Amino acid sequence: MLAFRRFFPMKEDFRDPFSRDRDRIIHSSSFRRLEYKTQVFINHEGDYFRTRLTHSLEVAQIARTLAKNLGLCESLSEAIALSHDLGHTPFGHVGGDELDRLLKEDGFENGFEHNFQSFRVLTTLEKRYKEYDGLNLTYATLEGILKHSYPYKKSFFPAWIQEEFFLDFHPSLEAIVVDYSDAIAYVSHDIDDGIKYNLISFEDIKDASLIQRARELVKKEGVKENEHLFRHRLVAALIHILVEDFINYSKDFVQNLPQKKYLVKTFKAEEKLPFGHSKVIAKELKSLKALLYKKLYRHHFIVQKIHAGKECVKALYKAFMSEEALLPKQYQELLAKRKKHRVIADFIASMTDRYAMKLYHELYGFRL
Repeated sequence: MLAFRRFFPMKEDFRDPFSRDRDRIIHSSSFRRLEYKTQVFINHEGDYFRTRLTHSLEVAQIARTLAKNLGLCESLSEAIALSHDLGHTPFGHVGGDELDRLLKEDGFENGFEHNFQSFRVLTTLEKRYKEYDGLNLTYATLEGILKHSYPYKKSFFPAWIQEEFFLDFHPSLEAIVVDYSDAIAYVSHDIDDGIKYNLISFEDIKDASLIQRARELVKKEGVKENEHLFRHRLVAALIHILVEDFINYSKDFVQNLPQKKYLVKTFKAEEKLPFGHSKVIAKELKSLKALLYKKLYRHHFIVQKIHAGKECVKALYKAFMSEEALLPKQYQELLAKRKKHRVIADFIASMTDRYAMKLYHELYGFRL
């Protein structure tokens, strides 16, 4: 069966194949490093801030809920959710964007893209087994990582990926669930973190339709806006609204399918599926994201930290390019097998925020 196939044959055990994928992911070095990788807010700036690790756990929790209530494969959605951010660099998206720019500036046309980097972590970069590189996950889990977000075709994909993973077709519904769960998680927890640390206030977002919906639910609970509990209940209500809408809008489509969709390729990529949020909620969520970008993500505190992270990635890249001996031994050995630019990008992408800043300080003699 295609969904369960692994690149390297192995005897399955008492777990279902996707639960085995999940366990391999959780025990990987890349998963543990997510604890000290930025989501939006630099990790060491506050103990409360979400990191890539807590974000991945929240995405997995939401994805499991959606999959279970829609009759989909819960363990497949969980495996994809837990691994979907393994390829992220330190300092969030800005680190990956800067690495992409630097690689392309040096003529390395493939650049850097975090979804594909997650796939490379799972298939090449993690080394846990003698027989092969990577974690030897199932086809369905790897497909969910490659097709984590639309469009699925990327110019930098090697030809074998274009053929192997049917990029003209949608991935499993479980993979699409993870994509939506990702957005539900980051919108809700960024509001939580932003209000907690006074980067935004409820007043900044209260006019958004989704926030008004959530506010009404909290009022029905008897919690007032001046109470300490209000922020927590507001975020919980927001997640509830988005999850409930997804289930209600998508359930008829799933129930009318003839078989489990992770087993076959049925829907062409350009085909719009009645699976996700209703039109009203989708529009309101898009509007809330735009408001958060303006009020929160462009806050001077965050912009300062993002700029510092970008400068750190740039400085480390240039240092390694000019002196290969700065690389750890295992990465120096890889220079004989892979292109120098890619080896350096892989090393930087693997770093946590604090390790990157520590190394920057040691190389350049001052702190960002």
